Amino acid sequence: MLPMMFALSVFIVNLIVMTGVFYVAGVIVVGKKRALLSDAFVISLLGTILGTICTLFIPLIGAIVSFIVWLLLIRHYYETGWLGALAVAILAVIIYVVVLFILAFFLAIPWLLFRGLTPLLWAVMV
Repeated sequence: MLPMMFALSVFIVNLIVMTGVFYVAGVIVVGKKRALLSDAFVISLLGTILGTICTLFIPLIGAIVSFIVWLLLIRHYYETGWLGALAVAILAVIIYVVVLFILAFFLAIPWLLFRGLTPLLWAVMV
């Protein structure tokens, strides 16, 4: 039961983050009129589900098929061409990596304070 709850919570957090990433990337590339938050949510939801299915059933070619599925979803929902969809995808990856590093930095600071500095404090006090 616990692993399933963990997987569900990871899926929901990933869906929220990817929705924001696709929305920002879509607004930058195709504009505010064509990039709606609801479209970004559908792209994130369908892309995650279909990409996971493609990768599970076709391990090697699944990544390529998954990438094409993502591009098709972006192209359809943001009403853009192939180059626009590719630009949204590349910008979304860049934004996702930046968000990932920011979250890792802010989540690592408490770990360093409570885990990494504790032995140093004990060594100074003794």
